[in-house]
Amino acid sequence: MRGLACVLMFQTHCYDAWLGGDARKTSFLKGSQLLGTLPAPLFLFLAGISFALVTGKLIQKNLRPAEITRAMVRRGAEIFAFGLLFRLQEFLIAWGWAPWSDLLRVDVLNIIGLSMILMALLCGITLSIANRRHRTTTQTSPTSTLVVAALAAASLIALLTPPLYTTWRPTWLPWPLESYINGCHNLGAPQPWLFPLFPWAAFAFAGLATGFVLFSDRARAHAAETLAFFAAAGAVAILAARQLDHSSFHLCSTYDYWHTSPNFLMMRVGLLLVIALLSYAWCRWGLGTRGFSPFIQLGQTSLLVYWVHIEFVYGRFSLLPKRAQTILTASRGLLEIFLFMLILSLFRTRIDWRRIDWKKMNWKKDEPASPVRTGVSHGTAS
Repeated sequence: MRGLACVLMFQTHCYDAWLGGDARKTSFLKGSQLLGTLPAPLFLFLAGISFALVTGKLIQKNLRPAEITRAMVRRGAEIFAFGLLFRLQEFLIAWGWAPWSDLLRVDVLNIIGLSMILMALLCGITLSIANRRHRTTTQTSPTSTLVVAALAAASLIALLTPPLYTTWRPTWLPWPLESYINGCHNLGAPQPWLFPLFPWAAFAFAGLATGFVLFSDRARAHAAETLAFFAAAGAVAILAARQLDHSSFHLCSTYDYWHTSPNFLMMRVGLLLVIALLSYAWCRWGLGTRGFSPFIQLGQTSLLVYWVHIEFVYGRFSLLPKRAQTILTASRGLLEIFLFMLILSLFRTRIDWRRIDWKKMNWKKDEPASPVRTGVSHGTAS
């Protein structure tokens, strides 16, 4: 699923950055941008699932809630720091024409990191309450409580999003802080191209609830059936979201499906659950079981390829002139980006960098290589 998110992200960014002229007015670009609404929810949803997996293992080790919270907050803070470092890198590369406010842009990495911190706090509080109840009741597992708490958090974020963009806007906050709430940046109004906590963190909490169910003992024993049930629930959510979007009933007076509506969240979570079943089938019975899989490979290094490809699409080192390409030439550039990122991913995972003796490789230019260094003595090969 993470590899699929990478490929969808590549096509969205490439066509958005490179298509120009009449190509920008075609339904092709609209379809590309529609697919582009999936990568961010996928990354956040999978961050929640991974978070549930790690947290479940820490619970099995009988760690105290405070210890689990500290460990997971630390991981979230690392991802958030990566997001800040990424923004600094982009600003330095674009030195001279990028505004200083780009340093404080709210991007996907920032929100993944903050979402992980919030999930850690939620899990810590929930586990502490569950432990207190366990002393006086027969409750044996906190999983169900964690699932309910995660779903409640996702629902609360979805319901609070519309007013936080309109009537409840926290304008009393400095814009760098308000931007993390509604993506206003320094432009005075919420911007659709940013990724604030509302509503995007809801996808992480939805993934957290899904992950705790998937990694329970009962679901592990019936993985296909569990994912099929989730996919069916996702299909129902998709139909319900579509029906509500076309109805006259809306929770808030200001209705914006693509940016603030809970229907958008419901539709995308439903799609994610269906994609989860399809991904499972692909890896269990499909082509994912037959040799090398580019999707699986890219998914193993999603942070790396996300980090690098941005500069070769939007940055100073863009492979093609921006806003000047036809669909055909942009598609050729997309293929090149895909292959370059796949090679980079293989280079990262297929070489054990820790076992390389860098001292032996640091030879002087005029020093001949000895038989030991070349590794051909005694019939061996390096």
